[in-house]
Amino acid sequence: MSQPLSRRSFLEHAGTAVAGLALGASTIQSSAQSGSRKIQKGIMLGTVGIKGSVLQRFEAVKAAGFAGVEPMSHMDRDEVRQALDATGLVCASVCGTHHWSKPLSSPSENVRKDGLEALLHSLRDAKAWGAESVLLVPGICDKAIPYDVAIERSFAEINKAVSLAEELKVTIAIENVWNNLFLSPVEAAQFVDRFKSQYVGWHFDIGNIIHYGWPEQWIRVLGKRIHRLHIKEYSRARSDKEGKWKGFDVEFLKGDNNWPAVMKALDDIGYRGWGIAEQGGGGSPEGLKKLSTEMDQIFAS
Repeated sequence: MSQPLSRRSFLEHAGTAVAGLALGASTIQSSAQSGSRKIQKGIMLGTVGIKGSVLQRFEAVKAAGFAGVEPMSHMDRDEVRQALDATGLVCASVCGTHHWSKPLSSPSENVRKDGLEALLHSLRDAKAWGAESVLLVPGICDKAIPYDVAIERSFAEINKAVSLAEELKVTIAIENVWNNLFLSPVEAAQFVDRFKSQYVGWHFDIGNIIHYGWPEQWIRVLGKRIHRLHIKEYSRARSDKEGKWKGFDVEFLKGDNNWPAVMKALDDIGYRGWGIAEQGGGGSPEGLKKLSTEMDQIFAS
């Protein structure tokens, strides 16, 4: 088992991260390209409520105007591959199925082993489906798993998968979720940089940040580390009145995302990847089309 990060070591890592961020900041403005914004539009399959086979759900996604889809890992590889080929959709990313139930920060060595195997399986799924990225929840901090211990366990397990990621040329993209870890962009950047691999990056969820931060600030700090985006809305007002999870029960363009500021920040770092919807409302063909149209408006902000 890896040892928890000491205060001195943590500060040393943080100092290195801040220095790296300062160096990167000087090049951010020059990285932005002129011309129209180039963010490819995809949707997370888990938000598609259409009934039917994988092919039928992919057909509905295609008909709504999406160019890509984010399936879950551990689905039938042949069925997904055939549906991609039949519809012409691109596999924009693969979302891990087991990272919540088998967290890499678990006190149990067996659970961590299972979580690592799930990550390796996700990487192979991505390769089979032509995706360049897998979404990973890196671990969980809770009453039983101290913050620094969770970080070190997660780092140790993810590090075991880096060689396969490099071999397959598939990025392990860590997502910011409500797992009580990486609560600042500087810390998130520091964690990615410790791997010293271009195949470890960040899957930035815009909506998840709003409860405790501002997406445009995170985007500028994470910079080129951002490999994929989840496009999601959030309402602070609804969260304050009804509970934090209710903050997600809001339509695109009716929450607290400052989409023009977010898009400007993405332009400033030169982002040219996938924007993947993880938003309610995709339970019908009409709902999917509405999400697709609203994403066009967001990307044009």
